[in-house]
Amino acid sequence: MTTHGDSPAVIRRRLIAVTILIAAAGALLLTSLAPADAAAKTKWLCKPGAKPNPCKGSLETTIFKSDGSSTVKTAKNAKKPKYDCFYVYPTVSEQPTPNANKDIDPQQIAIANYQAARYSEDCKVYAPVYRQATLAAISDPEATDPTVFETAYKDVLAAWKDYLKKYNKGRGVVLIGHSQGTGMLSELLGSEIEKSKSQRKRLISAILLGGNVTVPIGKDVGGTFKKTPLCSSDKQVGCVIAFSTFNETPPDDALFGRIGGAFTSVPPGKDPADYMVACTNPAALGGGSAPVATIARSEPFPGILGAGISIMYGGPPPSADTPWLTPQDHYTARCEYTDGASSLMISPIDGAKVLRPSPTAAWGLHLLDANVALGDLVDVVAKQGKQYLKG
Repeated sequence: MTTHGDSPAVIRRRLIAVTILIAAAGALLLTSLAPADAAAKTKWLCKPGAKPNPCKGSLETTIFKSDGSSTVKTAKNAKKPKYDCFYVYPTVSEQPTPNANKDIDPQQIAIANYQAARYSEDCKVYAPVYRQATLAAISDPEATDPTVFETAYKDVLAAWKDYLKKYNKGRGVVLIGHSQGTGMLSELLGSEIEKSKSQRKRLISAILLGGNVTVPIGKDVGGTFKKTPLCSSDKQVGCVIAFSTFNETPPDDALFGRIGGAFTSVPPGKDPADYMVACTNPAALGGGSAPVATIARSEPFPGILGAGISIMYGGPPPSADTPWLTPQDHYTARCEYTDGASSLMISPIDGAKVLRPSPTAAWGLHLLDANVALGDLVDVVAKQGKQYLKG
């Protein structure tokens, strides 16, 4: 899949095609998972000491104010982090096969930079390469074999077991995922971690974005997870942060925020009408509205998803001379539940740009999920990690 020479209309059609199967992907993943392939050998995208390591690098950041003025600040990578982060990346592979191989392509490096590298302020980041369902696979639903998701999960489960055996050494761990990565980690948490007392004790929190974690309406546990509640405080551990970003009420056909969207699941035999997609606002875990600390990478994202980001911004996304930036456009966020749809609803501050859902309204601002409140998420992880170590 290349975007060189493609018109915006062609790019949009390709992105729209991706939506067709995403909603079905969750059902395929959550209902027919095979056990881990014992022969699968873990390959790490990110691991302490690896060179290169796209989950750790310079944290120099240009901070733009609403008036356009800026300053440069440099956060520090943790010197001797006392806990870990286990990151599973979203659908980024543009390989032509249904399942990606374990080659590390520019898209995996870029997404680790974008979504995972800031967490090196808090923890040691481990991120496995996995044979994910590719953009090509999910854009052609009639030709997609359900086993593509089983294959992907085999790798994630094998990597988790490898991590526990070789690297964890009893340390606390934060799970971090987005989209397909959230689907993989939701299955791992529900089917593996929740069933193991020793593994549950190591869970600091799970950041599961853009993957439709579900709960009974008005409750914080009992849908996707039986034992792991939503976070309501940055001093709470063993809990989940989950949301999907929108700036308008999710439409009836929304892939995210509605029961029946991507990766949604309710307990067998239960009425889906009694459940909702979870939303926790990382800037205000106790509820209400608050400004979010958006942090983004300065370099353009490669390939088809980079084109989707440009659609969202209505042109080139913000950039700076430093690896990271806080954009001039600032937003407040609040969790909303309207007409059966949950969303982390963002609103502009001081005339900030109104972003476009990309590629369609059904996606909302899915492509922004991991970065819209990245500063808040990193801060929450630091506070949860400190609380975990006290216990």
